[in-house]
Amino acid sequence: MLAATTALVVSGCVPTINVTAADAAGDPLCARVVLAVPETVLGQPKVRATGQATAAWGEAGAAITLTCGVEVPPPTTEECESIQVVSGGVEQTFDWITTKDDNGWTYVSFGRDPAVAVQVPTALGLGQPTAALIDLAGAISQVETTRTCL
Repeated sequence: MLAATTALVVSGCVPTINVTAADAAGDPLCARVVLAVPETVLGQPKVRATGQATAAWGEAGAAITLTCGVEVPPPTTEECESIQVVSGGVEQTFDWITTKDDNGWTYVSFGRDPAVAVQVPTALGLGQPTAALIDLAGAISQVETTRTCL
């Protein structure tokens, strides 16, 4: 009985970040993405996220979030960043549509279906927010690339 009570108390201390599930969160590939996310991103510990096919790291107000199943971006003239990462001993290219506002950066995977969005808040005071995408490469690689940025 004491062990069960202790487990409940300890698990009750884990912060929870509210992250809204995307429309295609039920895609089986999203489950693979979420199961492959790392325990830390940019040095921030993984915490509970509320939405299906979501993940979060850090604390409320300054959390890095991942949402799988967002709308797949069509061909676009928006800024597209190609990031090369060695994942599983293989060099892979990950393309991201990037937007920035006062709250931070939003990266949406390009050329992968389902698409994944990663939000990195300015509250973290980072000089290189794309480092989060490198940390998440193993998880994002669960979705095959079907096209690339031009």
